[in-house]
Amino acid sequence: MTTPETTVPLWETDHLYYCTEGNYYRNGNHLTYDSWADFHAEWGRLDPDMNLVFRWDWDTPDPTDYCPPDCAGHDDGDCDTAPGPTLKVFWVLQRKAILRSTECAITEADEPAVRAWLTERAAHMRLLWEPLLPAPTTPAPAAG
Repeated sequence: MTTPETTVPLWETDHLYYCTEGNYYRNGNHLTYDSWADFHAEWGRLDPDMNLVFRWDWDTPDPTDYCPPDCAGHDDGDCDTAPGPTLKVFWVLQRKAILRSTECAITEADEPAVRAWLTERAAHMRLLWEPLLPAPTTPAPAAG
């Protein structure tokens, strides 16, 4: 059982495989937002069946991808400042069979709200797969 003391921050989660943004068959299916608040205002309360979240990635760019170790500094034109972290969310709009993705700028301070929202989406996904999943276990009472 995970406790708040042992909860891994979302930005430390590394999924084993990537998911490409957008839709291979149709352009325009990747939307970006300047903040978690902007994203949540548009997508946060949508019906989880019609807008099914199947994946998320908290992406923190590696600064060495933008400024290699031998770079003399950002003012010499050799490197760029790394962008900030983003949250990518991947969706299936089930009624129309549309794959799409969203991306928003994110901060560590946003994590509690992001975690709560993703947890709701995970619970909904679990309902879809529940007939195949083992029942949750309850810890045995401590002997005393």
